[in-house]
Amino acid sequence: MSLKKHPNADNIYETERLILRPMSREDKDFVFDLYNRPKFIQHIGNRNVNSVEDAENYILNRFAPQIERLGFGNYLLITKEGNEKVGAVGIFEREGLDIVDIGYSLLEEFEGRGYAYEAAQKVKSIGMDDFGLTKISAIISKDNISSQKLIEKLGLRFKKHVILPGETEELNYYETE
Repeated sequence: MSLKKHPNADNIYETERLILRPMSREDKDFVFDLYNRPKFIQHIGNRNVNSVEDAENYILNRFAPQIERLGFGNYLLITKEGNEKVGAVGIFEREGLDIVDIGYSLLEEFEGRGYAYEAAQKVKSIGMDDFGLTKISAIISKDNISSQKLIEKLGLRFKKHVILPGETEELNYYETE
């Protein structure tokens, strides 16, 4: 895939209510908290982030290289009002998927406020408009109805069921039209 490099060298973006910036090692405490929430593990999976040090390594070894290589990746969501870290959204290269996929997660206490949709809409436009992606996919567990609705609201449509390499759970696979 040939991608355009975006002129925003810092990769910091804004929506009406949020600041999106690439995850960095300073976010290790937040990642540790988010990735160990029961809903995260249920809907996204256990990423074996069992300590703050694991979280830091996850950021440095998984998130940072993709941002460096492609210019986009996983973004921390920070509220403009209150400066609170509320979640993450990103576009990811995933083994077993031909098309990059969009994903998001919020701390439960910030769900239901429209932050995930606002952030996902922004990241989708960054990927497509700024980096020239022609398609974006999403994978969602079958029982995660709220995420399925959000992805459909973003304009992605259900295509098939997939099982990613090394996994056993069959997931719903969505793609932009």
